[in-house]
Amino acid sequence: MIPTIHWLPVIVSAVAVFAIGALWYSPVLFGKAWVKAHGHTPAKIEAMRASMGRAYGVSFACYVVMAIAMAMLIKRMDVFYVRGGVKLGALIGVGFAATIGLTANMFSEKPLATWLIDAGYQIVYLMVMGAILVAWR
Repeated sequence: MIPTIHWLPVIVSAVAVFAIGALWYSPVLFGKAWVKAHGHTPAKIEAMRASMGRAYGVSFACYVVMAIAMAMLIKRMDVFYVRGGVKLGALIGVGFAATIGLTANMFSEKPLATWLIDAGYQIVYLMVMGAILVAWR
């Protein structure tokens, strides 16, 4: 049986992921290091900006799917405390997102720094997502 999905916390979680990403990949935190690690030129950055609408749309849809899946896990596992949501997010982040990302990184010949920045973001946002979803359970 599919559990009832509470859409407000799912959407808020997806928006929170965007907000964290905006800060994470800004010059304030890891934006400059991420660009340098990828070896992107100013021209490449401009070209990337031209297709950002599509990338943001697909990303948001993925974050909604993640939040739905995590909400289902939270309900199935009877997680009632925010700390439990944070732990679940960390487990998913380290156990799945970071390991899948590292495997992809090894075959893409990108510097390890790109994986560290991206995996850090994924772990943090999954922990926040877990906290939001449990707090609104």
